[in-house]
Amino acid sequence: MQTGSFTGFEVDLRDTGIAWIKFNTPERLNGLTQAIKRDLVETIIQAQMDNNVRVLVFTGAGRAFCAGDDISGQRKPIEGEALVPPIPPGHDSDIGTYEGLRHLSQTVNTAIRSCDKISIAAINGVAIQTGLSLALACDFRVAVNGARLGSATLRFGLLPDEGGQYLLVQTIGVPKTMDFLMRKRIIRAEEAFELGLVHELVDAEGLESRVMQLAQEMANGPQVAMRFLKRSIYNAYDLSFEQSMDEIAAKTAVSDHHPDAREGGLAFREKRQPRFNAWLEKDRSSAARFSQAYERLLSEATRLGVDTAAIRALQDTYSQYLES
Repeated sequence: MQTGSFTGFEVDLRDTGIAWIKFNTPERLNGLTQAIKRDLVETIIQAQMDNNVRVLVFTGAGRAFCAGDDISGQRKPIEGEALVPPIPPGHDSDIGTYEGLRHLSQTVNTAIRSCDKISIAAINGVAIQTGLSLALACDFRVAVNGARLGSATLRFGLLPDEGGQYLLVQTIGVPKTMDFLMRKRIIRAEEAFELGLVHELVDAEGLESRVMQLAQEMANGPQVAMRFLKRSIYNAYDLSFEQSMDEIAAKTAVSDHHPDAREGGLAFREKRQPRFNAWLEKDRSSAARFSQAYERLLSEATRLGVDTAAIRALQDTYSQYLES
């Protein structure tokens, strides 16, 4: 996963695989442009594919988490390296179309919700429109006291086009979502906590330490089982009870035979804390040494006319070990 400062946000990979993604345009209240969104999607995809990343944390610089889309007209370019090439000239008008919304504007929340890694929104301030829906796409939300959250798109005659209504219904139900959106409400974090929009409230100075504590708890858990469980929880909205039972049975058949499950049982019997995720810590440098030795052995066997089937089977076994 690439780290550093990019257009509109920065990425820092901390110990135990916790990726902090901070929106860093406080002068614009961390509003998101289409370019920023595209780079965010690329970052999330990289995190999904990187075994060194276990948890994603989203937060903002300054007094805002994210105040929605940046509609300033880009009077001043945002500094930072772009991860994805810009939209080709002549296609900017596509952003407001169906295709533009589905494949540009809406992809950030889809990427977050689809990612197997646990995600946490550290809501340090204003979370409006796009900012609120992004936070709702995360698995956990921790907000500072006094932060303001809302989705007032109807004030502009617009719809919450990035999945906000769906995510709100999942989080607080239909009646409260109807009241929240139709009345164009912007509420304080304390009311958001009462509604169930956020999981925890903290003072501003304690936000990072509390989120880091939660992130470490998630990072130290059994990753495969947690990722299966996350997907099963979200899938429960769309499945019947019988379908849900089928899904969890299939996933349990895999997780029960995973090294983390063996470690969990052993730790219980030995009355100690489990050391999960040892399979993620395997020394991958040994792969290079094995590959060199394997090539020499295979070459010599070929030169002598010896059957190489057993040697090739050895490579397959070692590859399966590394991937297990």
